[in-house]
Amino acid sequence: MTDARFEDGDDAPLRLIARDAEDLNVISTLVQDSVLTGADLRYIKARRRFTLLLNRFRWEDESRAKASGRRVERVRSLLDLSDVTAVAHQGLTRDSDTVLSLLSVDYTPDAPVEAGEPAGPGRVVLTFAGDGALQLTVECLEVELSDVTRPYAAPSGHVPHHPD
Repeated sequence: MTDARFEDGDDAPLRLIARDAEDLNVISTLVQDSVLTGADLRYIKARRRFTLLLNRFRWEDESRAKASGRRVERVRSLLDLSDVTAVAHQGLTRDSDTVLSLLSVDYTPDAPVEAGEPAGPGRVVLTFAGDGALQLTVECLEVELSDVTRPYAAPSGHVPHHPD
């Protein structure tokens, strides 16, 4: 049996779950350069869920799009975090006019975690361009990424660029 590769992806919607830091790194890579507004952030305290509605760049399709000459794509996705007990933010505005660009999603456990074991209590930090950040205190790590629309041509037609 071989590992999955980006090239194996097709137009099927992604649905990934992370329960440890290694899995979260995969999701973080896939949501890098997602854009959203402050209105697309939702915390439901009673359900202990924090959800972001993202316009995600389809990194898994980038090389295929270039090879076939078609435009690169984005897709609307939900990034859903469970067992959230507290939320703190810095430099973010929760309005529909401010566009946020998600750079990374990182997890720091409160205590060391054995390899192969689910992650326990800790903090998930979502870092945004322009020094904005969200810190979510979690009882355990469970993050789900789900595509909720069909892919569409990225309006810019370009791959997001990061200066070195």
